[in-house]
Amino acid sequence: MSTAMNFGNKSFQPRPPDKGSFPLDHFGECRSFKDKFMRCLRENRFENAACRLESREYLRCRMDRRLMAQEPLEKLGFGDLEDGKAEAQRSAE
Repeated sequence: MSTAMNFGNKSFQPRPPDKGSFPLDHFGECRSFKDKFMRCLRENRFENAACRLESREYLRCRMDRRLMAQEPLEKLGFGDLEDGKAEAQRSAE
């Protein structure tokens, strides 16, 4: 019965996120990109696939301002949007 109240024996070891920190944008450096992305989500019934361009630009802003770790956009799932492929897809729609 006393084993249930034995919290002091185990210590919690926190570990950092896999991709590093993701600090808050305290100065609003990427707010316009975030607002554009959120507006797109609302207009598209929160279907995030319709707002991938806006999402990419928001993440690019955060990386440029060192608010997140630098990652190749291809590795973040935006490989098909690189090299003008996205603009060709949008013009075809």
